[in-house]
Amino acid sequence: MNTLHINFIRRNALQVLLLALSCITFDVLSQPNWPIKPITIIVPYAPGGGHDSMARILAERLTSRLGQSVIVDNKAGANGMIGAEYVAKALPDGYTVLFASPAEIVISPIAYKSMRYDPAKDLLPVTLAGLTPLVVVAHPGTGLKTISELVTLAKAQPNKLSYGTSGNASSQHLAGALLNNMASINLQHIPYKGAGPATNDVLSGQIPIAIVGMAPVLSHIRAGKLIPLAVTQQERAESAKDIPTVSETQGLNGFEATHWMGVFLPARAPLDVLHRLQSEIATVLKLPEIRARLIGLGIEPIGNTPLEFRNFLIADQARFAKMFRIAGLTPE
Repeated sequence: MNTLHINFIRRNALQVLLLALSCITFDVLSQPNWPIKPITIIVPYAPGGGHDSMARILAERLTSRLGQSVIVDNKAGANGMIGAEYVAKALPDGYTVLFASPAEIVISPIAYKSMRYDPAKDLLPVTLAGLTPLVVVAHPGTGLKTISELVTLAKAQPNKLSYGTSGNASSQHLAGALLNNMASINLQHIPYKGAGPATNDVLSGQIPIAIVGMAPVLSHIRAGKLIPLAVTQQERAESAKDIPTVSETQGLNGFEATHWMGVFLPARAPLDVLHRLQSEIATVLKLPEIRARLIGLGIEPIGNTPLEFRNFLIADQARFAKMFRIAGLTPE
């Protein structure tokens, strides 16, 4: 058992303990009349990505349901950690909410030796809002149609092909690193401050390939502006059944990388606020028109309970830790 695996086990054990303690200690204040003022949802990525799109759809409906303005504020940078830290250090009164990704919650503790916040201690899980497949897309000018063709080209032009993602140590970055490892190629990673900027650069031909969530690129795929090579999950996406999975490519069986959108409050947020927020989000996600809108973007709405979300996070960190090791990455 290597050092990284041992450190992960220790960190995961600590995470379980801290999450259990958070159930006891977060109800410091009570906000029975919450909300009495506007709520801000922090999206830790640039506008135009899947997280931004879903957050704005939720904010619109939550505004009408809660009777207070729900505002989306993009605080991009450091692969989501700037926005996450902002919420982690915010007043735990229920008026600052994080709309997060795996990067700043479960991957960063694996990828970095030190952080300015501890996701397990400083953030309180509310609900898993949605799941979205990652997709490998190429500019039409590359002539690429499949992952097999990408691997062949990458081997013919070693170290020359690049791929964009929403940032370092993101699920998209790990998906690319895993592809490099399993296919014995060396695609060069270019991190952006969100999926939106990465998508724009592959659309304009500044970079040949991007690995991003389905939401920001599905309309471009349908319009023929981007060529989908494969999705990274084990099964084909409901929103795009015609796009194969990476694991369908010969030699890449078992390849899997997933992506999600989750809602968090600062630790020690009131219990009544936690449950009210989760309940309202779950209700919105069950609305037929909202479900149809999100599925049309390539997002599967979820809206589970805080406990279910905590358990999901623990399992997800284990999956990413394994992926981190397989990809041959080391903590920075």
